[in-house]
Amino acid sequence: MIIVDEQPGHAGAIETLLDTAFGPERNGKTVYRLRQSVAPAAGLSLIALEGSTLAGTIRYWPILLAGSVPALLLGPIAVASDLRCRGVGARLIGRSLNRAAALGHRAVILVGDAPYYEPFGFSRQTTLGLTLPGPVDYNRLLGLDLVPGTLDGLNGPISRWPDPSAALPPMVDCETWPHYGAAPATV
Repeated sequence: MIIVDEQPGHAGAIETLLDTAFGPERNGKTVYRLRQSVAPAAGLSLIALEGSTLAGTIRYWPILLAGSVPALLLGPIAVASDLRCRGVGARLIGRSLNRAAALGHRAVILVGDAPYYEPFGFSRQTTLGLTLPGPVDYNRLLGLDLVPGTLDGLNGPISRWPDPSAALPPMVDCETWPHYGAAPATV
């Protein structure tokens, strides 16, 4: 199995995999509203291939936390049903989190099963002050600091990236975002 960057030609197979994994009603979920008409975060959409067959996919989206803190929204991640429990999802998550940290991203938020994501460092404790614009099981709202302290004390809404046509810059410098002073940590 290999992990590669998603390409436009993969779109149809990815949508089929996502529909199979989550059902066509997935587009009505709260987190999909945050992604609607927003470009995925540059350099973080990956796929796993088993030969020429799509084995898994992962994407990240730019979001704002508490009105001003740029972050990433992980998801969806999906693995073909016949390849589950073989580490495909873990490899996609590990590779993409390492890449996100190397690109200068500071925090990642997701809605998912805590027992699956906790081994990667995600925690409900980091998102206690954050809210989503729609129904969600808040026990599943998890966060990860790629740079320690980024999520500390944040209170407020998780919102869409303000310019849907412009993706979150993959590299963020201190002049652009003054609160991005520390070097990125590795995961």
